[in-house]
Amino acid sequence: MWLADNAAGGGGNLLYSLAPFLLMFVVFYFLLIRPQQKKSKNRNSMLRALAKGDKVTTIGGLHGTIAEITDDTIVLKVNDATKLTFDRSAINNVAARAGESKSDK
Repeated sequence: MWLADNAAGGGGNLLYSLAPFLLMFVVFYFLLIRPQQKKSKNRNSMLRALAKGDKVTTIGGLHGTIAEITDDTIVLKVNDATKLTFDRSAINNVAARAGESKSDK
């Protein structure tokens, strides 16, 4: 009889013991996982939207204008005589889009 009582009550105890773990997962999802996914999505859309003439900054802090662009590389024009080749993923942010002036913002 004692075994039957424990088996019947065990399902409820299991739910109560797993509830804190489920709650922690939900908190981690909304505080860590979801914001990181949004940040990654925004970065990928920025990298896809790069175009020739955009003024960009690389991850290393180099400022330049996109002179050439392919699927996976970008050639930055740093000054009149210097062009440097980077991976597309090395672009950190876009300072100004091609054809966009400061009054357009």
